[in-house]
Amino acid sequence: MRHLISENRNNKYLKPPVPEVFLAGMVFFVTVLIFLLPVSAETFRAEISPGKISQGDPFVVKVTGLEASSPPSAVLLEKEILFSGCGDGCYIALGGVDLNTKPGIYKVTVTAGREKRDLMLSVEKTAFPEIRLTLPKEKVFLSPEDIERTEREKERLTAIFRTITGKLWDGNFITPLGNSVSTGFGVKRIMNGKNVSVHKGVDIRGREGEDIRASNAGRVVLVEELFFGGNTVILDHGQGIYTIYMHLSKARVDSEDIVSKGDVIGLVGSSGRATGPHLHFAAKLQDMTVNPLSLISLAL
Repeated sequence: MRHLISENRNNKYLKPPVPEVFLAGMVFFVTVLIFLLPVSAETFRAEISPGKISQGDPFVVKVTGLEASSPPSAVLLEKEILFSGCGDGCYIALGGVDLNTKPGIYKVTVTAGREKRDLMLSVEKTAFPEIRLTLPKEKVFLSPEDIERTEREKERLTAIFRTITGKLWDGNFITPLGNSVSTGFGVKRIMNGKNVSVHKGVDIRGREGEDIRASNAGRVVLVEELFFGGNTVILDHGQGIYTIYMHLSKARVDSEDIVSKGDVIGLVGSSGRATGPHLHFAAKLQDMTVNPLSLISLAL
């Protein structure tokens, strides 16, 4: 024993034994520290539907399993996609591409807290039909006064479609008139061999006076007689989503009215630049023209 004590005193590098109580305390401290450290939410899932779309189509981004209380964000082509809640830890958003978007693979980046997910969206080249029409000259070529009026109306409508309000839409969009389509979205119309226009909605066949119903819940932001659209109703569904109803014989709503999905908002007519009774139905998403039938087909 004396020899061991003497050897220990002579070894200046020999450390004293660590008490077991001290070691247990250190283990407890490290364990508590691990639980107290902030952990970023790495469990959320993001999906895009459909993953393959045509030019001018909308799509849905859905995020689930999100632990954070604030909604996620998403960006496509430097434009933000707006989310709303769809349950516990669930958020849903509508995005879209316009008719002029080049075909290709695009990245939709979803961010929640410090975490990101990249979703791939395929935009397919779409062969839109071409039709040739022969119309009276006054239906094709505008007078200086008509041009001035249409420019004023265009500026007003652009201001409306660029306004973003809170969510009002509720679930799937529905067709406003249950008849067949006479002219589809994106059709190129060549009138009198010279004037070319792209159809930025769908024409739905109808009989004079048939009911036209709201495609979703929203607020009436315009009831007016327009040069091209005739008697027109525009609904704001929130988050930059608008639906447009043109050529009505009569509107059944007033500006600022709140409507529910399926409410009658007007009657089929042929007002404006129309050759017969029908409904021109269109949709806007954050000032982008999108196919309204594709909007209706989305599972929301």
